[in-house]
Amino acid sequence: MINKTLYYISEETNPYQNLAVEEALMDMVKEGECILYLWQNRHTVVIGKNQNARMECKVDKLEEENGFLARRLSGGGAVFHDLGNLNFTFIMRKEDYDLERQVDVIAKAAQSFGIDVVKSGRNDILAEGRKFSGNAFYSNNVSSYHHGTIMLDVNPEMLPRYLNVSLDKLKSKGVDSVKSRVINLKELNSDISVEGMKEALLWAFEQVYGSKPNPIIRSDFDARKVAVLTEKYASDEWKYGRVTECTCELSRRFEWGGNTLKFGVEEGRVKDMAIESDAMDSEFIITLAETLKGTEFTKASMVEAILGTEAENELQETMKKDIAGLISESM
Repeated sequence: MINKTLYYISEETNPYQNLAVEEALMDMVKEGECILYLWQNRHTVVIGKNQNARMECKVDKLEEENGFLARRLSGGGAVFHDLGNLNFTFIMRKEDYDLERQVDVIAKAAQSFGIDVVKSGRNDILAEGRKFSGNAFYSNNVSSYHHGTIMLDVNPEMLPRYLNVSLDKLKSKGVDSVKSRVINLKELNSDISVEGMKEALLWAFEQVYGSKPNPIIRSDFDARKVAVLTEKYASDEWKYGRVTECTCELSRRFEWGGNTLKFGVEEGRVKDMAIESDAMDSEFIITLAETLKGTEFTKASMVEAILGTEAENELQETMKKDIAGLISESM
């Protein structure tokens, strides 16, 4: 049960430092606490944990134009951040995670500017039928976070400039371009500003959770830990991921996300395995990939291994059945 609320507002616009602080806050949050973290990245494409950087982003163009490529811990798809966008993260112990309550904070903040919003699916918040907030989720053994974007005045020309969005994904959303799918809240209320939205979010946070949030200050952090995490997020190893020498590749988009299975096969067994995916459950995707390592490279053995993976919920059960079906039908 949440009995204490806190907040931290980053003054950094470097994505690697901001992601490092987010992870550090996960380790800091105590029982009964909920932390609201507000942050902004300058000129950045952020990809989901299991995505292929070069498939999702025009990396060379981004870097030529002094942009940043960043990879987050959570699943989901690639997004563009500039200073017309405000990011939020709710951080708490796993037992206190309450998505409806967290989304209610975003909704109340937007409504305070006279904007009607609706939740769409598991990870989008819409105004006027278009997305202004994409959300993603992550849990470790102790804590969970829910983070997302709030598009206030993002440059819409930058989305197709840097993002490679698959036609299958757009069709699944019923739109024909990434630009037509999103909206800036400033289009609906020209008085909205980043600072004004920060104030509205802190007000809504207090309204929903029933207690005035206390500030976290920079000296509360373990500076060494933040520095080490910043180094991790800035490293090419983290940003681009491990390269799998691919012998066989299978791809399909399901209702819960697009997936590309890459098999490295040696002497009839799966020696190496990666699943590139924009699925929201980033950790279960990794579990499925690890399950296939070492199995015989036969349809029967791989399907058996996938179906034998323990699922914690209905979505994971669907994910493993769909992946098993893809292997069964494609080999």
